[in-house]
Amino acid sequence: MIFHPTRLAGAFVVETERAEDDRGYFARTFCELEFGGQGIPFRVAQSGVAFNRLAGTLRGLHYQLPPHAEAKLVVCLRGHVFDVIVDLRPGSATRRGWLGIELHEADGRALFVPQGFAHGYITLTDQTILQYHLSAAFHPPSARGLRWDDPAIAIEWPRVPAVVSERDRSLPLIGPAGMDWPADAD
Repeated sequence: MIFHPTRLAGAFVVETERAEDDRGYFARTFCELEFGGQGIPFRVAQSGVAFNRLAGTLRGLHYQLPPHAEAKLVVCLRGHVFDVIVDLRPGSATRRGWLGIELHEADGRALFVPQGFAHGYITLTDQTILQYHLSAAFHPPSARGLRWDDPAIAIEWPRVPAVVSERDRSLPLIGPAGMDWPADAD
């Protein structure tokens, strides 16, 4: 595995190294020892997949409050997505910053999202599948989110969403137009 730090402190793009032959390939998507060797303490408590039928499906921006805050390792198993994280950590040098990267089934890249970040994505192809490895189990009372189109964040999405859940459309704005930046997201 190859770890590439991003401009947001603690977040990494993780490249898998594929062993290929005439059958296909094998690649590790997670190794606790390799993450630890990079100074990333990450233990998987829960894994899941998200299937999205249509291109233009937007999910997010989601996070969980402490003590149920979760780090995530996100990989695209089928299709192509634009994956976004927003640093909400109080005191972070990159607080209020966002990062968007494309994850594609063919490139073998994953995004490591530290605790204290909101996460979301928009699908760029139909029939996408993302796999999540999470450091904490989902805890509904701790689930929070931010609006994907908040001008205080100003994410540059690559396309206009076609499908957004009612829950995600109803998430709060932050900054002057809405709530303050979450102080309890770390």
